[in-house]
Amino acid sequence: MITGFLALYIFMLAAFTGYEIISRVPVILHTPLMSGSNFVHGIVLVGAMVALGHATGAVEITIGVVAVLLAAGNVAGGYVVTERMLEMFKTSKQQKPASK
Repeated sequence: MITGFLALYIFMLAAFTGYEIISRVPVILHTPLMSGSNFVHGIVLVGAMVALGHATGAVEITIGVVAVLLAAGNVAGGYVVTERMLEMFKTSKQQKPASK
């Protein structure tokens, strides 16, 4: 029972700390922050795959599959968003005149 409360306390502390840190990040640094968070999402995906590999019951396998699918979607979506954000910083290229 103590372990559950300790885990809940750590989760709440991490959530509060994360919120406070992210809210103080300047707007210009959100793109690098998003790229860095994609690294963390990749680790979550690996953890979900390891947990799925150790699953034995039907409920555990179902939760593992859902975790892997959500983590993979999160990683892919993060990279798509980062790419779109980086496109905003690129200058438009001059079009070359059509040659005859």
